[in-house]
Amino acid sequence: MKIVNPVVWFEIYVEDLKRAVEFYEKVFQIKLSELPNPTAEEIQMMAFPADMESKNAASGALIKMEGFKAGNNSTIVYFASQDCSVEEARIKGAGGIVYKSKTSLGDYGFMVLANYTEGNMFGIHSMA
Repeated sequence: MKIVNPVVWFEIYVEDLKRAVEFYEKVFQIKLSELPNPTAEEIQMMAFPADMESKNAASGALIKMEGFKAGNNSTIVYFASQDCSVEEARIKGAGGIVYKSKTSLGDYGFMVLANYTEGNMFGIHSMA
């Protein structure tokens, strides 16, 4: 059996969409784009850059939706990086808090854990 990444999408729920977008764009030096609302519910979505044709690569969006609160979740999304200390250096200036500075994972690379403006924890992973 071929082992593939089963994760294809993630959603990060936020209270203040504008503030969350500014945080992620500043830390990761990317541009999020608005997604059209595919439902009748009141929902706002800002997508991370993605190539939907790539296999085994997850994409996702920041989501503001009535009834879904940000923070205190039990899921951590890890973002890929060349060197996670680069993004770590931008976290405080973007309004976040570094929870765990760059830490070795041995043969599995390095990670940073942080909380951002909406109270969610996220990770950054790199091999260097």
